[in-house]
Amino acid sequence: MMTAMVQIENLRKEFGNVRALDGVTFSVEAGEWIAIMGPSGSGKTTLINILGGLDTPTSGHALVSGTDVARLDETGLTRFRAEKIGFVFQQFHLVPYLSAVENVMLAQYFHSTTDEKDARAALERVGLGDRLNHVPAQLSGGEQQRVAVARALINHPKLILADEPTGNLDEANEEIILGLFRELHAEGHTVLMVTHAASIGQMADRRIRLAHGKLAPDAEVSVEDEVQFDHLLEQVWIFGEEGLTPELDRVRRSGVQDSAAIIARLKDLGLLDVRHNEVSLTALGENRARDIVRRRRLAERLLTDTFSVAEREADSHACKFEHIISPELDQRICTFLGHPKTCPHGNPIPPGRCCPSR
Repeated sequence: MMTAMVQIENLRKEFGNVRALDGVTFSVEAGEWIAIMGPSGSGKTTLINILGGLDTPTSGHALVSGTDVARLDETGLTRFRAEKIGFVFQQFHLVPYLSAVENVMLAQYFHSTTDEKDARAALERVGLGDRLNHVPAQLSGGEQQRVAVARALINHPKLILADEPTGNLDEANEEIILGLFRELHAEGHTVLMVTHAASIGQMADRRIRLAHGKLAPDAEVSVEDEVQFDHLLEQVWIFGEEGLTPELDRVRRSGVQDSAAIIARLKDLGLLDVRHNEVSLTALGENRARDIVRRRRLAERLLTDTFSVAEREADSHACKFEHIISPELDQRICTFLGHPKTCPHGNPIPPGRCCPSR
């Protein structure tokens, strides 16, 4: 039975006249992976910093394993961070004149013990066994972030706080880092990750969205909701392919149940814009719609070409596949099929990261 790892109660943080967090309340169970999402300036990083003891709230409480972080003195905070928290930031924060293994051992130092053997093992786990003695300038961005992940894990923390950990990485290194987080989650680590990417958010157990310092409407979105969201975004994308204007009435007649309410929720989540009786995808919505369409059409191609499933039956099965195929599996299927350009119906398959033509 899971126990609460994080408890946020009516949390507020003010910077002068700016209210970065405004009465936020939620809890996280041990072993959960939570994606914290929302537009820039919504309070995501402030929340992570308060949980990690890097900032203090104006009012309210942030508890980690029952410890009210704001009540700790400097000595208590140092021990709290060393024993319970693993940080992974968008900026790597490595000491430039220390080697990879020394940067990892630095985290052990704050735990009052250092063990080079453990530090080496942590780096080997993230695939850097042959880069132990390289300083940051001799490492790529992806390698530096892997050093940061190894450093976060060295003291076996109960909670991993990650603030846009793939924000400065290319696509190949992003996949490596996300693969590491999937492993950590499978091992039972509790992960709170700030991200703007819908594809990364879908990997998490839950998504908590912030807007203007508050929990956004539909802050916790169910799997059933996500399926409805995907269907409507997919339909708007297809209208664009067919040269049809995505008028509100046309979208509402597209077969998505309770489409008016779904459109309103997608607008609140920053995935759709509605102007002059027309619906359009935002940049975030376009990325998500593209991924949905790609996964569905790849699934159709896989079912018809590899398993000889009839097209009508393939359509039905592909509709289920599009919601569960991970980005990693998406690329494997695409590579296996030779990077097809169209589905069995002749509709274009949006290119992915693995496609040579991208």
